[in-house]
Amino acid sequence: MTDDVRNIVLGVIAAGISAALGWIARTYLWRRKLRRKQAFFGLPDNSECLLVVNRDAGGDGAVHRYDVFALLELSALIKDCSAHAQILSHDIAQQGFGERTEFCVGGPGSNRRMAAHLHSLLPGVRINTDPEPGPDRGAFQIGSERYRAEKGLAEYVLLARLTVSQDARPVFLFCGQRAITNQAASRYLARNYEKLSRKHGNSAFCLLLKVVNSQAYGPDVVELVADVTRSAQTPVPAPRNSHRATG
Repeated sequence: MTDDVRNIVLGVIAAGISAALGWIARTYLWRRKLRRKQAFFGLPDNSECLLVVNRDAGGDGAVHRYDVFALLELSALIKDCSAHAQILSHDIAQQGFGERTEFCVGGPGSNRRMAAHLHSLLPGVRINTDPEPGPDRGAFQIGSERYRAEKGLAEYVLLARLTVSQDARPVFLFCGQRAITNQAASRYLARNYEKLSRKHGNSAFCLLLKVVNSQAYGPDVVELVADVTRSAQTPVPAPRNSHRATG
């Protein structure tokens, strides 16, 4: 074997080793990223989760198209984790939580399960579900702060990751003042889950988001208003009755 042939062979071998090491490194990083994503969402390989959807109050029981879009956003996340989803309507999802990851979409006025989750897991949140038009319709009361919706201009949505114990699978809530805000929250989660995972780990959190000018920008322009975890999890004191009951 001449020196030139030997050099060519050694070069091919070195290139092959470099390519193999590069592939191993990329595979390791990809797997580590996937495991972190699966841990954050509580979705190990081949696990099952629930997608609980509300019904549009003004649409003869149909699911609002923006809520369908939210389900599609979440379905892509679930598929990326190599998990499987079961879609249930809010009025038939009669089971506990913690055994399977759950994604619950819609406000308490159109989603009974969301109302139950807010009562049990976020007792510091009050949402006006009065169907009559008015400035406080759909308003959020979180602790001492109130957030009113300006339709099409500034609307709010709660994005929460909640657990009942350290080993329990999480419940994700997408509780908005309008259906388009539910989609905005699901898209925000899909785009920012890595940042949220780094900040919160696998702990519970509740974020208040504002959807800006949805009539022009749809669900794409979202601002983080505040991390309201503490106030949302703190029960609201019962109002004092200043009048003595008579009988």
